[in-house]
Amino acid sequence: MRSLLRLEHIQKYYGDQGNLTKALNEISFSVCEGEFVGIMGASGSGKTTLLNCISTIDTVSAGHIYLDGTDVTELKEKELARFRRENLGFVFQDFHLLDTLTISENIALALTINQVPVEQIGAKVAKIAGTLNITDILDKYPYQVSGGQKQRCACARAIVNQPRLILADEPTGSLDSHSSQMLLSTIQRINEQLGATILMVTHDAFSASYANRILFLRDGTIFTEILKGSDPRRVFFEKILDVLTMMGGGQVDVR
Repeated sequence: MRSLLRLEHIQKYYGDQGNLTKALNEISFSVCEGEFVGIMGASGSGKTTLLNCISTIDTVSAGHIYLDGTDVTELKEKELARFRRENLGFVFQDFHLLDTLTISENIALALTINQVPVEQIGAKVAKIAGTLNITDILDKYPYQVSGGQKQRCACARAIVNQPRLILADEPTGSLDSHSSQMLLSTIQRINEQLGATILMVTHDAFSASYANRILFLRDGTIFTEILKGSDPRRVFFEKILDVLTMMGGGQVDVR
């Protein structure tokens, strides 16, 4: 498998010399094309900061981040927006849908921003809606559908441009148990059937068990990592719980 994302000695500091907080300290790892990687850690461990640095929402204090050979830490401000638009897809805890647009129009907006020809948009929206099983709600508005359906719309918007990397930040955080399971199965299917490369931040062991590899952060450093391999998801879930216990706990879900 070819390496798509590579982080080398990432450091992130906040504050000044009198009151310096080290959020990330010497983080290095790679993600191969088609991998589904989870990032776990307690609140304050640095996992969201790490995701923000990878997504170029935040800047690193030291180190380098490469996506398909491009050093994103060296990109100029004018280049960053285009880089994000052409290479990254985002799924957030809060859906970030526009209430004045239908589900179909919310998905199509991502294509319009990427300057996809108008005559191609309808087919692309229909195809991704079919993949995520939301064809029947395309003409509805966000306030007319469930939280799980909103998040699947957000997933559709994130992947409709076929980004190199999908970044998900606590994607099930606003969902109930049933909707969470449906969304996680959807994300897993996106990874397995479409070959999408996914990096997901979560504090939840149940959500993390859908990934193929988990990186555990503690105090801004990588504590350890585990691979799913051929393990059933239930066995992998137990291994995740074991690591969290070894790290000193944190929020877990034992569904």
